[in-house]
Amino acid sequence: MRSQLNDPPSYSSVRTMMGILETKGFLRRHRDGVRHLYSATRSREKAGRSALTHLMSTFFEGSASKMIAALLDESASQLSEDELAELQQSIDQARKQGN
Repeated sequence: MRSQLNDPPSYSSVRTMMGILETKGFLRRHRDGVRHLYSATRSREKAGRSALTHLMSTFFEGSASKMIAALLDESASQLSEDELAELQQSIDQARKQGN
């Protein structure tokens, strides 16, 4: 892991962080001889959704619309017509589910 970083932290820092993540239940440790191998306990999608929920509550007062508006303010010029159409479909579907 350290070898993939431009400015890698010390071995002990990485080991400490991996231990913390294991204690919190985000990583699982497997022993392979003298090595310790770590794997994620949650899928990328579940971890991403959890991070988004935390981000929304921390920075956007728990408001999905405020968070989405901020994202659109920052990236609207970078979105293609297809991406905008996908977003519109998601909004339309959310309206149907809400009624």
